[in-house]
Amino acid sequence: MALPDLVEIVPLDKPVQAEITVPGSKSITNRALILAALSEGETTLHGALWSEDTQVMTECLQELGFMVNVENDPHEPCNRTITVYGKGGQVPRGGTATQPLELFVGNAGTAARFLTALVCLGDGVYRLTGVPRMHERPQAALFQALRELGYRIESANGKLPALVHGRGPHAARSQVSIAESSQFASALLLCSDAGRWQVEVSEENAEESPYVAMTRNLIAGFPRSGGRFQIEPDASSASYFLAAGSLLSLSEPALASVVNVHAGPVTDWQVDSKFRRFLPLPASISRLTDLGDSIMTAVILAPFSQRTVQFTDLGRLRAQECERVAALRTELTRCGGTVIEEGDTLTVHPSRLHGAEIETYHDHRMAMCFAILGLKVAGIKLKNSVCVKKTFPNFLQKLAAPPPGGLGAKLLEAKGGRILSEAELFAE
Repeated sequence: MALPDLVEIVPLDKPVQAEITVPGSKSITNRALILAALSEGETTLHGALWSEDTQVMTECLQELGFMVNVENDPHEPCNRTITVYGKGGQVPRGGTATQPLELFVGNAGTAARFLTALVCLGDGVYRLTGVPRMHERPQAALFQALRELGYRIESANGKLPALVHGRGPHAARSQVSIAESSQFASALLLCSDAGRWQVEVSEENAEESPYVAMTRNLIAGFPRSGGRFQIEPDASSASYFLAAGSLLSLSEPALASVVNVHAGPVTDWQVDSKFRRFLPLPASISRLTDLGDSIMTAVILAPFSQRTVQFTDLGRLRAQECERVAALRTELTRCGGTVIEEGDTLTVHPSRLHGAEIETYHDHRMAMCFAILGLKVAGIKLKNSVCVKKTFPNFLQKLAAPPPGGLGAKLLEAKGGRILSEAELFAE
């Protein structure tokens, strides 16, 4: 059943004791799918996220000619066990200049960037396209690095759509900037062994980039000759429920809610695994050195802080699923928050919030952040909440499911006030 266009979150009126499972990491799943395709033989990924972004990656690998089998996961409805039959670094042949092999990447940045590098290892021509927003997102630094490696990339404006002319493995050296996205470096590093590429990552603190470090760690620990690999739960997804526990405990500490995430990340590969350390919020949080995508979750908590909180180094948020800096300022202000945007910094002052209709901008993280706000603030209504399917299709179900597996919230069809059933809350 389709989600209604406008969903209202009803604030919880009693403490919750919950232990939530969250699906696998999107970042690790899509990296692991590329590594599995480049490996020898059969690799089985356990706990892999099954959402719009990872389905896009899986379908593109299948379109390329890789055999990929997908089975349900008995422990988490939005996970899968995925078996990939690698070809030892070989990529199936593409099309021709007049009839290229078409790959549709949706709005999945990881799929767009990783597949661009991967198909260079093939032979023939591949055309990558996505949704209109993906065609606005940066790609030029990756294209330039691949050209330095000797590959031909055709693009009208340094973005998708693009034609990639594969020429197979080719020993060469290149430098890539991660000023706009660390995914450019990750794309090259994932394919560097198979391609015989030497890749240098540039820009200040490039080697400290947590997403580049994740890629390096994953490459080092991946079974290159086939085998089993466990995907850990998504730390960014976990942040919403940790934030919910914090919000729900504000007014009545003696009756505090306890919201934990079951079997969370076991490594420090995901930068957002540090989110719990930022509760309560400090005076300043950096997107560059402190948190990744979960900094958006922290922004939503900031109006409830005892002091003003600054969120710095937010530039990369502007070129993601939406212009997230402006979106956060606009929608939090719509709820009565006092938010100042200066350069790539948001300053959020303690504020008394009220309900509002929230524009999600087709951005899954905007929808999930403001859904959590609705557990505390009456009248929060989300437009187009179906966009959570990008990384967490059963997110709204977990809000509504009874404790301990969920939070027990009521979610309404906002226009009529009807309580939505759990089956209606799955985003597809």
